[in-house]
Amino acid sequence: MQKKIIIGSRGSKLALIYAQNAKNSIIQNTKLNDEDIIIKEIKTKGDEFKDIRLSEVGGKGLFSTSIEKELKDKKIDIAVHALKDMPAIETDGLRTDSFLKRNDPREILITKDKKKLKDLKIDSVIGTSSYRREFQIKKIRSDLNCKLIRGNVDTRIKKLNDGLYDAIMLSYAGVKSLTLNNNVTQVFSIEEVIPSAGQGIIALQCRHDDEKIISYLDKINDKETFFRAHAERNVLKVLEGDCETAVGAHATIDEDKIFLKAELFSLDGKQRFFEKRSSKIENAKDLGLEVGKILKIKSKNSYKR
Repeated sequence: MQKKIIIGSRGSKLALIYAQNAKNSIIQNTKLNDEDIIIKEIKTKGDEFKDIRLSEVGGKGLFSTSIEKELKDKKIDIAVHALKDMPAIETDGLRTDSFLKRNDPREILITKDKKKLKDLKIDSVIGTSSYRREFQIKKIRSDLNCKLIRGNVDTRIKKLNDGLYDAIMLSYAGVKSLTLNNNVTQVFSIEEVIPSAGQGIIALQCRHDDEKIISYLDKINDKETFFRAHAERNVLKVLEGDCETAVGAHATIDEDKIFLKAELFSLDGKQRFFEKRSSKIENAKDLGLEVGKILKIKSKNSYKR
């Protein structure tokens, strides 16, 4: 009798949708059946802290560390993560090298009265949990105020409707996956707002020596997303980016070339550093490292405390 494969996931509605997508993809591309794979909900530190910035209580790893521990302890076989929530440096003994086909990476705005960003009143309050989004909004409209918002997508929309904010900024991927598209007021182009590295990408992580699981994950790995993920993630790796690092990175592919653009803000958000480069697709990882190094030099480390 075959041992059941256990997929570990955060317990939020959105995370469980992503875990189910991973399970379905494995079933469709292997000889495994529904009953061969179990999804296990895991509570993370990031879920415990509801009203403060993650950078104040430990940063990016808050959403992944608990799940990774279960993976290392062999309590689960596959970890499902939103790539944008993962630290750029891989955890010893683990492997993040398989990705589901990328969802829409763009940013969106939801407002109570369906006004676009340019039409909001002066001093309107925008809810965001990200320094990057805050500085990007200020770049477009310096007369708006940004205020911390935490919680899942449903919670954030409720806070908006309760009058705590005039607008909220979210990733389109999450809103689409939860079929809450009808709430969207404005979709920002990549040119207007460069998203977080890995935004819209679901990463599948396993133990580096688990050959059977690796063989399953290789079958469902989306190659285009794989190259885009590594290019974007390597920008963060060079910058040693964490939750306080206001950086956006986005890669696109055209035939055999990959194009990467990235922007980095100083710690106070007043300086913006931008770089775009391209390379052969097989050099995606090196391209990310190159762009990260250029941004680091341009910024003179002004993005760090």
